Amino acid sequence: MENIRELYRVGNGPSSSHTMGPTRAASTFKQQSMGASSFRVTLYGSLAATGKGHLTDVAITQVLAPSPVDILWKPDETLPLHPNGMRFEALDSDGNAMGNWDTYSVGGGAIRDAKNWETKIKPVYPLSSMDKILTWCEENGSSLWEFVVQSEGTEILTFLETIWKEMETTLRRGLKTEGLLPGTLHLARKAASYHIKAINASHAVRVIGSVFAYALAVSEENAGGGTVVTAPTCGSSGVLPAALYYLREAYHFDTERILRALATAGLIGNLVKKNASISGAEVGCQGEIGTACAMASAAAAQLLGGTVPQIEYAAEMGMEHHLGLTCDPVEGYVQIPCIERNAVAAGRALHCSTFALFSDGHHRISFDEVVTTMRETGLDMGSCYKETARSGLARHWLDSESARKG
Repeated sequence: MENIRELYRVGNGPSSSHTMGPTRAASTFKQQSMGASSFRVTLYGSLAATGKGHLTDVAITQVLAPSPVDILWKPDETLPLHPNGMRFEALDSDGNAMGNWDTYSVGGGAIRDAKNWETKIKPVYPLSSMDKILTWCEENGSSLWEFVVQSEGTEILTFLETIWKEMETTLRRGLKTEGLLPGTLHLARKAASYHIKAINASHAVRVIGSVFAYALAVSEENAGGGTVVTAPTCGSSGVLPAALYYLREAYHFDTERILRALATAGLIGNLVKKNASISGAEVGCQGEIGTACAMASAAAAQLLGGTVPQIEYAAEMGMEHHLGLTCDPVEGYVQIPCIERNAVAAGRALHCSTFALFSDGHHRISFDEVVTTMRETGLDMGSCYKETARSGLARHWLDSESARKG
């Protein structure tokens, strides 16, 4: 597995695969195409289907500026290796192609092309399955976060401190910001009002209301194109910080404990990324929100004193109860149902951790098994349910809009 620096990325929303990935790709191609007079960029599959709502064209155009950019949209065509394909072409003053590059945005802001698709990257982690890591923890009397530190070195905690500060900044900014989110849905931000209501509610309501407000704050910042941390993606970036921020406030955990929880959450996300996928265009929203919930469930269980088996159980539940979740963003925006999903998943993460802590940690379905199941479910899922906005909620919304206008 790669290091968790490749999982936690700081960048602008609303999408790690549709905004951050294309931004990186455009920057790379621009550096390789000095002297080009203009550019032509063709977006395929999911990138083309929902790219406008995800600001893909805006991100690419801004990077390639001041050169003119012609964006072509081909939602019904795909390049061979992944649904999120892009073809960049550098053009001379006569419009002739000087060079081209096919690349893919594979989730979480990462990009890969055919040359490095099968490239063997020297693994940072000696183990890449939860079952083997659990055995290591038992044999060494260690926790999951200690496995991360041993594999990555103590400097990973310094990196995670930077990540936590970014998460806090985004969350606090989101709690203060009000108004409409960009786009044609005219969706109003809710985090600020939810936060006020939570503060003034009874204890039981205040707990879940605060978690909702924190998740909304981050998700709305993401939907507005603000700076967020992928955890593991932009579209699911509100789940983990919401759970951690609430637990720190409620139990006064120090920063060191939060960083250790982030390390464990990162390990969970890395295992999913390695053994399945975190790309909504590849496996649906179960790979994004499901992974985020598993990460937050594990982090919460650790913070609340869970054993290693209990932490693994919490992560397994967080993923298991999102199996089959489709990615059908209304009008292609990372707003409906994406924002609410972050809030619900953050609350569920706390429930999963609590459930696991009531147990002895033993259960029938392992984390590895549920990750394999998620991957197989994603492969079986129709492409219309994988970030194309062509079915599910997105289609019914369009049908309802047409009926109202008709």
